Amino acid sequence: MASPAGFRLPSLCLPRPGIALSKWAVVACDQYTAEPAYWQRVADEVGNAPSTLHLVFPEVHLGAADAAARIGRIQDTMRSYLAQGLLREHAGAVLVERTLGHATRRGLMLELDLEHYDYTATSTSLVRPTEGTIVERLAPRIAVRSGAALELPHILVLIDDPACTVIEPLAAARAALSPLYAAELMLGGGHVAGHAVADAAVAQAVQALQSLGEPQAFEARYGVPAGTPTMRFAVGDGNHSLATAKAIWERQKATVGMNHPSRWALVEVENIHDPALVFAPIHRLLFDVRDDLRAALAQAFGARLRCTDVASAAAMRERVQAADGNRQAAGIVGPGRRFSVIEISEAPSTLAVGTLQPVIDSFIAQGGAREVDYVHGDDVLERLAQQPGSVGIHLPTVGKGALLRRVVHEGPLPRKTFSMGEAHEKRYYVEARRIRRAGEVPAGG
Repeated sequence: MASPAGFRLPSLCLPRPGIALSKWAVVACDQYTAEPAYWQRVADEVGNAPSTLHLVFPEVHLGAADAAARIGRIQDTMRSYLAQGLLREHAGAVLVERTLGHATRRGLMLELDLEHYDYTATSTSLVRPTEGTIVERLAPRIAVRSGAALELPHILVLIDDPACTVIEPLAAARAALSPLYAAELMLGGGHVAGHAVADAAVAQAVQALQSLGEPQAFEARYGVPAGTPTMRFAVGDGNHSLATAKAIWERQKATVGMNHPSRWALVEVENIHDPALVFAPIHRLLFDVRDDLRAALAQAFGARLRCTDVASAAAMRERVQAADGNRQAAGIVGPGRRFSVIEISEAPSTLAVGTLQPVIDSFIAQGGAREVDYVHGDDVLERLAQQPGSVGIHLPTVGKGALLRRVVHEGPLPRKTFSMGEAHEKRYYVEARRIRRAGEVPAGG
């Protein structure tokens, strides 16, 4: 497929028949970063069985004393799994169906061309971030990928397809597709199934996907002037993983050549108009809080800030959700069982996260707290924020309806603004892809 399209059909490595997929598939490595007990439960469930747990670096372990040794084990395990024949090759597009409760979310596995991806705040590339990139978070991922034989994606990429021309026709014809895998996912992850897509159906999907990026259609959809650079794909989840792949590709392409496998990255493409795709906020959790966050907010916003204590977490959530358009609202949890609603008038950003994040950064820089983590789930935030030394910031949901238009017109949103579902709804690792040529020895190994 011609690279100007920005994508091609994938070449996958799937677990061979006989491997227990319920142990093989684990949730994205950047989830449950404040809950080591979750990852211990995963480790207990997996044991010594073949599993993607042994092929990824759960970010709950960032900063651990054994981080370098852990990375070495990951890379060794990749080579071992390949040598033992635990992975089978599959060439071609795959329709993925993820069922949680009564809703089924659908996606299409493709490879994106990193030559058409720019994760900077001024990106006008064919593939663009929806949120800012925290560059310091790339280092451990770069360390893993630099010496890796495989990549395992948890990247979810969005397309704007209101007429449902790309993925939905494949799902409608699912009975004619060949099943590749199916599994119940551990720890509340629901069910996942993958289906091989036949050539004729692939051709129709590719044509429809290319049409979405045609300049005239793009300009009409977003109301931008003729000649505005086209965006075909928007990175909804896993931007830091894709940014890692980009950083390594830029570092090595002069020596490996433009046809190297690492020029491409495996992703799952989803339609933002899929009704099963639900956005959730990403909250902030401060650790080792030494100063009064509410006082810092009052100092930052002065008379524009109104802070009201409420009786419960439920009352806090209700007040934040019901806030009118004249004021931005967020919740504060802690210290202990204290719940507050803050409301800010004449906010400097169109989003509450954009208004509050600079204050959070300044609060930490001035020693008010040790660090911030990014937490999925209202209940999780409220539980963790009530622990000694912690304070949580409950942020409102960002609607998905205007997301891509905002990205086209204004650029990426502030970092960690939204989540495509709660933590247990994130992508679980099933598929892998070789990022080295046959016989090539990865750097460091």
